Amino acid sequence: MANVRFELTGKSVYVAGHRGMVGSALVREDVRLVTVDRREVDLCDQAAVFDWFAKVRPQVIFLAAAKVGGILANDTLRAEFIYDNIAIAANVIHAAHLNGAEKLMFLGSSCIYPKLASQPLREDSMLTGPLEPTNEPYAIAKIAGIKMAEAYRSQYRCDFISVMPTNLYGPGDNYHPEYSHVVAALIRRFHEAKIADANTVAVWGTGTPRREFLYVDDMADACVHLMKSYSGAELINIGAGEDITIAEFARVVADVIGYRGEISFDTSRPVGTPRKLLDVSRLARLGWRASTSLEDGLTRAYEAYLSSHPITAQ
Repeated sequence: MANVRFELTGKSVYVAGHRGMVGSALVREDVRLVTVDRREVDLCDQAAVFDWFAKVRPQVIFLAAAKVGGILANDTLRAEFIYDNIAIAANVIHAAHLNGAEKLMFLGSSCIYPKLASQPLREDSMLTGPLEPTNEPYAIAKIAGIKMAEAYRSQYRCDFISVMPTNLYGPGDNYHPEYSHVVAALIRRFHEAKIADANTVAVWGTGTPRREFLYVDDMADACVHLMKSYSGAELINIGAGEDITIAEFARVVADVIGYRGEISFDTSRPVGTPRKLLDVSRLARLGWRASTSLEDGLTRAYEAYLSSHPITAQ
């Protein structure tokens, strides 16, 4: 692994996707930011992206923009997920190269790894087996972004790096009742059940799959750390290094929210990959570990949900 010291001080830093969960966490970091609203520049529009980059010429890019969603969204909006995410990656990465960006970080996803890869998931397990079918289009788009960053690094000597986050949660999450990720979905479901004094809450699937969760501000801190200290073609996993069953996780969420009813499991719903735990040994060797406990992170996430959903918080 290549260890370098890259300073962000005094440089223009573009956070692509600054209104998303990860992007808004990166915006909270102490850097000099350049942002542009999606209504002004659609990152799927190549001409608009190229024109904006030529005018602004950001020196550092965190490519956190993506079309994202939970397991149902991935399986239902398959064409949108592959088209939008390939377009975003292709447009931003090429524009960064054309305009002489000093460094770019591409944010991938742990879904790039094969469904039945050995656990914990090592960075070199990408492309060693079939993907989870429900999110295959999204995963392929992310793999394309990784390979683009790798190719531009190889051919043009661009300092482009890629990181793979685990399941993220926290302020700025999407709480859509059908298309959200599991953490946001459960926060909303248990909160609404508490308010309605419901006797039971149904959790999708069997409850047996194991997942790893990372608080989004920890993710942003890891990204800044790696932007400053890492330059290499190898992927870097970003995670907490611990996992938990969905059933156990649901009980932790319920306890944080104060829901005291029963938890049932809707086995008609998709369950996804049996286990997803990232091997974070590369990240640890680069001097970073997660610092937010699951309970503390969920407490902050719930506070953020209450402040952003005042009507349902009654």
